[in-house]
Amino acid sequence: MQIIRNERNLGFAAACNIGARTAVAPYLLFLNPDCYFVPGTLSILLDALRADGQAGMVGGLLINSDGSEQPGGRRAIPTPWRSFVRAFGLNRFADRWPKLFFDFHLHKQPLPARPVEVEAISGACMLVSREAVQQVGLWDDAYFLHCEDLDWCMRFRQKGWKILFVPTAKMSHALGVCSSSRPLFVEWHKHKGMMRFYRKFFRHQYPFLLMGLVAVGVWLRFALVAASHLFKRMCRSLKADHG
Repeated sequence: MQIIRNERNLGFAAACNIGARTAVAPYLLFLNPDCYFVPGTLSILLDALRADGQAGMVGGLLINSDGSEQPGGRRAIPTPWRSFVRAFGLNRFADRWPKLFFDFHLHKQPLPARPVEVEAISGACMLVSREAVQQVGLWDDAYFLHCEDLDWCMRFRQKGWKILFVPTAKMSHALGVCSSSRPLFVEWHKHKGMMRFYRKFFRHQYPFLLMGLVAVGVWLRFALVAASHLFKRMCRSLKADHG
């Protein structure tokens, strides 16, 4: 085993690339430090990847501490329209008009019985083939954190590689634990990553006005989230002063 320690935080994608360039195995596993799976789970993922010659990436079932499925383990690509639908709660009309108001999160749908192709999985756990990576390229390290996994999924599919969700490969994921100490830092890079993702893949597919509305929506959301964090911090400080 080789452990590589970076002198500073380079971001998730850049760190993954350093490991990928060093590794020599035919399959590469990218796993968040807040993920845990029982023995045998990795074998299930590897078997699914090997079983389909067109599969370049597989991911498993991310579960919360209460056993419920987390969003993100299986999902569709959040296009600007899909993001608009979700941001304004229009996904509640998906039962009546599923194609128009489709929700890109799939965790509320019934679990499939076997591995299925999806548009995207979570960067919390990705097992990929080196052959696919050699065609697709490494992670885009211009992302610091968030959306770099969606970027890679888009590029895998553009090169004709399947992405599989494997429901029998279960793993616990302590969502947000690693980033809880610096919430505003994380939110800034999360929204910055969103903008890079939208500009990179959808700038020429959507009208300028819609892309402008998406940008306004992204940064308005960041402003609201930041204000909420600051308000809560101020309340805690006042409570401590008068406690």
